[in-house]
Amino acid sequence: MASLRVYNTLTKQKEEFVPLEKNKVRIYVCGPTVHDDIHIGNAKAFVAFDVIRRYLEYKGYKVTYVSNITDVDDKTVKRMKQTGISLQQLGEKHSDTYFKDIADLNIKKPDINPRATQHIEEILNLIQTLIDKGFAYVVDGEVYYDVSKFEDYGKLSGNKAEALKAGARIEVDPRKRNPADFVLWKKAGPKEPSWISPWGKGRPGWHIECSAMSMRYLGETFDIHAGGEDLIFPHHENEIAQSESATGKEFAKYWLHNGWLTVNGEKMSKSLGNFITARDAIEKHGPQVVRFFLASVHYRSPIDFSDRGLRQAHRNLERLIGSVDNVEALNESQRKKIDDKNLLKKAEETRRRFEEAMDDDFNTSLATSTLFDLVKEINRFTETHTEMGGRTKRKIVEIMRSMLEDVLGVQVKIYKPESEKIVKDLMDTIFEVRQEARERGDWKTSDEIRRKLKKIGFAIEDTQEGTKWRIKQAKL
Repeated sequence: MASLRVYNTLTKQKEEFVPLEKNKVRIYVCGPTVHDDIHIGNAKAFVAFDVIRRYLEYKGYKVTYVSNITDVDDKTVKRMKQTGISLQQLGEKHSDTYFKDIADLNIKKPDINPRATQHIEEILNLIQTLIDKGFAYVVDGEVYYDVSKFEDYGKLSGNKAEALKAGARIEVDPRKRNPADFVLWKKAGPKEPSWISPWGKGRPGWHIECSAMSMRYLGETFDIHAGGEDLIFPHHENEIAQSESATGKEFAKYWLHNGWLTVNGEKMSKSLGNFITARDAIEKHGPQVVRFFLASVHYRSPIDFSDRGLRQAHRNLERLIGSVDNVEALNESQRKKIDDKNLLKKAEETRRRFEEAMDDDFNTSLATSTLFDLVKEINRFTETHTEMGGRTKRKIVEIMRSMLEDVLGVQVKIYKPESEKIVKDLMDTIFEVRQEARERGDWKTSDEIRRKLKKIGFAIEDTQEGTKWRIKQAKL
């Protein structure tokens, strides 16, 4: 197994990836807060870490992938009050949309999707442990974590000095021992959802939820903790502090964070009118195109979501899937000798270069570019050949499909009509009508037939020998 290197936010450098347990990887990814539908920035994170999961599986690791659902926190309680529906109804509504969105984007469902409201017992036990060990204190029915008691506070974000001062990101509360102390258990307000605890009725803080759920399913120390770079501070910093204070052990070995997403060069915001939900993007551009657009940029790089970028992604994806189409359309040669050895060699070289790029901190941008080098060679071959050696054909299709489907998560569908003869006869009839229009000089009708056939998934080519057509193997 070739060496994989990942950028660890904790150490600020690339490191060789060595799992805690041989051939097994345990991953926790911060999931959605279900006060609203997920937006395209959330989708970027979920696609990015889905690709990482897929590549680890591609390399032969057995992956346990846990991603939580935050169904109680300040945001969900606020939205509950605004909408007048229960916390459970709110959570179910947006959870259902989330699962539909990730399914349409071909994001593999997590092995475990824990909800905060279903893990109150684990949360209470963890908070009590922190109190018993002197890392937390109770004030007026609320529990706070004392950051001054954890010597390594700030080791992930570098915000140690800043966090200990009352700043813009720190809520000033005179009951806190330090301005940066954060809430573990929050006292319930009037008509707010609550659970019984030793400190009074209330609800858990956001940070403690992820610590309790991740350790419940992955153990006190696991391989990878991941999320958007906006979570580095305070969320992930606070997770480390409370988890390592409770166990005395390293919380997660590698910390991975995806880069920002902007919309047409600006930060996404409802006030700017450029807030885009994942559902809106899927319906406008198609799930395959959105998936490819997000997956083909290196996960740590910023990405700008724009119509221009999506159009380019559409064209690029058509080229990639079209090349598989072209190979599939060739007849298998019955001759012993055919000049396809160089193409087979190029395909094997592409796989090696693709894997090298992915082994360098999951560099999907570079990995994807290697595929286009192969596409050029495939198109040169198919332009001048009508057949290919069976072994070469199968190998190229297998290599392209494994990289596109298994790693990047882009589906390459093989079209198999129930009755090929019916389709052929129907197309022959359509082209007779089109040819008659061309002979009459009715180019408008001829072009309209061609345009509509292309729109529903047919590739049309007018040649000296007549019109040739085939069914595209994937509709984007």
